[in-house]
Amino acid sequence: MAVEVKELLEAGVHFGHLTRKWDPNMAPYVYMERNGIHIINLYKTAAKIDEAGEALSKIAASGRKILFVATKKQAKDIVAEKAGNINMPYITERWPGGMLTNFVTIRKAIKKMATIDRMKKDGTFLTLSKKERLQVDRLRAKLEKNLGSITDMTRLPGALFVVDIKREHIAIKEAQKLNIPIFAMVDTNSDPRQVDYVIPANDDASKSIDKILTHVTEAVTSGLNARKAEKASKDAEKATAKAAPAPVKAEAVKEEAAKEEE
Repeated sequence: MAVEVKELLEAGVHFGHLTRKWDPNMAPYVYMERNGIHIINLYKTAAKIDEAGEALSKIAASGRKILFVATKKQAKDIVAEKAGNINMPYITERWPGGMLTNFVTIRKAIKKMATIDRMKKDGTFLTLSKKERLQVDRLRAKLEKNLGSITDMTRLPGALFVVDIKREHIAIKEAQKLNIPIFAMVDTNSDPRQVDYVIPANDDASKSIDKILTHVTEAVTSGLNARKAEKASKDAEKATAKAAPAPVKAEAVKEEAAKEEE
């Protein structure tokens, strides 16, 4: 679905930062200056949303996960809702250091959550003392808060989507080290060279964040649907192949005919 410049304008996506706070590398995406604030060129934003959406759709269609990252107050709930709706992992609390570069350790912490859950199911939890149960519950709550949204991420993500690259600089550096493609909303105070797919946009206003995330998650959904359709098609082909009678080999027919003549 093509992005309309009018809807981006209504959501306030064009409002950048104060001119004195700008990063000169964002110059290609700045339309003008008004009252000491840079105005983002929304035609470029619309084109970049389409470009990023196409790439994200392909990643989703390949079966890889896209990790959404936004820990700032006005973005947290929006990202949790949008990413959760399409069953993609997200980080909206503090970024756990080594989340990507030390993924093995993070997976161990997630397994610890699963172990605690098993203890509660099989009754082992009840054999602990009251103090121990309290400690285990606190540990489980802490792990859930920081890692609960990535429990299904069994391997490194195929891409990272970030809101505010200045704030999430640790996540950006980790993804760069591992050559994981970075998609991001980039405001006029940030350096777009750190990102593979730049979406120039106001990353402070909730309306702007919501609008961009809506388009991004729609593109991911499109990729997921394409993957489902392809899988259904392959399953149908397999079922047809099983139902069809086995082809008779020509050589076997010739041998049988020769025997009959004898």
